[in-house]
Amino acid sequence: MADWDYDYLIKLLALGDSGVGKTTFLYRYTDNKFNRKFTTTVGIDFREKRVIYTGKGADGKTERNFKVHLQLWDTAGQERFRSLTTAFFRDAMGFLLMFDLTNQQSFLNVRNWMSQLQANAYCDSPDIVLVGTKADLQDVRDVHAREARDLADRYGIPYFETSAVSGVDVAQAVTALLELVMKRMEQSPQEGPSSSEPNGSTVTSHDVEEAPVRSRCSC
Repeated sequence: MADWDYDYLIKLLALGDSGVGKTTFLYRYTDNKFNRKFTTTVGIDFREKRVIYTGKGADGKTERNFKVHLQLWDTAGQERFRSLTTAFFRDAMGFLLMFDLTNQQSFLNVRNWMSQLQANAYCDSPDIVLVGTKADLQDVRDVHAREARDLADRYGIPYFETSAVSGVDVAQAVTALLELVMKRMEQSPQEGPSSSEPNGSTVTSHDVEEAPVRSRCSC
C-alpha cells in the first residue's frame, strides 16, 4: 500500500508512568521484535502500522476488507512533559493505559491517568484498554491479576497482561482497542475524532490481520 492508500487513519495513544514499557510494547507490536536498547521517551514519538480490518459494507451485509493505517503515539511519562502529552489526548481516538506489573506505584497511578484522560480526551468516556506490562517477570511481580481486573471492571474497560519480551497479548491488546474505536465510529461518529472513509462504508465485524507494509519510528 502506498502512503495514501488506506480507508481509515486511526490514532492510538499509549500513556502511563515513565518506565512501564510503552516504547518496547509499541516496538513489539509494529516490528514483532524486542529491543532492550530503548531510552526514556522525551516528549512524543510515534510508530506506524497497516492492518486489514474485515467489516461490512454500506449495505450492512456485504463483507469487505478495510485498509487501516494505525498511528501509535508514544508519550513520555515524566511529570515535566505532562502538559505536552496531554495536548495530544484530544486528537487520539483510543488509549492504551499501561502500568508495570512489577511496580505497584505505577498501578496506583492508573487512577491519576484516568482522571487526566477524562479531563482532556475527546469525551468523558473515551475508548481505553488497560495494559499490564512485563508479565514475563513473574518472580518480581508486584500487582495481582485480581486487583488489576477489578480496576478494569470498575472503569468498564478491557484488561490485558502483556510482555514485550515474548509478545504475549501485545497484538491482542491493540486489536481490542481498535475494535472499540471502530465500533464507536460506526455507532456514533460524532462522539470522537473522525477519519474519513472514501466510499462511506461502515465497519461492523472484528477481524483484524496484519498488512505486509513497513513500520517506522519518527526518531
